[in-house]
Amino acid sequence: MTQQAGETLPAIQAALETSGLTFEVWPCDDSLADTASFCAHYKVPPEHSVNAILVRDKADADNYALCMVPATHRLDVNKVVRKKLGAKKASFAAADETRQITGMEIGGVTPIGLPAGVRVWVEASVMALDYIILGGGNRTSKLKVPPAIFTQIAECEMVEALARPRDADGATG
Repeated sequence: MTQQAGETLPAIQAALETSGLTFEVWPCDDSLADTASFCAHYKVPPEHSVNAILVRDKADADNYALCMVPATHRLDVNKVVRKKLGAKKASFAAADETRQITGMEIGGVTPIGLPAGVRVWVEASVMALDYIILGGGNRTSKLKVPPAIFTQIAECEMVEALARPRDADGATG
C-alpha cells in the first residue's frame, strides 16, 4: 500500500481511533520533518513539539528507551537517562538502530504503535500542555494529540527532570 503525505501508518491510525481522544494527522513535507524546520515552516510553537529520541546503554544494545522531550528542552542523557538505564554510559541511538528498533525513520518517530517491549519515558512537564505535536510514524505526517495519549501507551513512564530547558542561546539552563 502506498502511503500519501499526511497519512500515518495503519497501526498508529488504529491506536489513535481507539484512544477516545481528539487527534489530527497533519501532512508534512519530508524535507521539513525535522523539528526546527517543521516548526518554522508550519508555524508550530516549539514548546508544543515533542521530540522522540531513542537512547541506549553503550555496553548493552538491548537496554534502550524512547525519550519524549519538548523541542525547547535538552535530554539529560548523562545523568537522568544513564541512571534510569542502569548504565555506565548512555548515548543516542544511531539512525539505523532507531529504524530497526522502532520501525520508523528519524523525523517521524512516535511512541504510538511501537513494537512491544520498547520503554517510553516522557518529560513530565509535557503533561501540562493542552496539545502536543508528535512524529506520525513517517516523515510525511505529524500528529496533534493531547498529552493524555501517553497514559494509553504500554511501558510508558512520566519522568521528572528527564530534560532541561534550553536558554535563549540553545544551551541548557
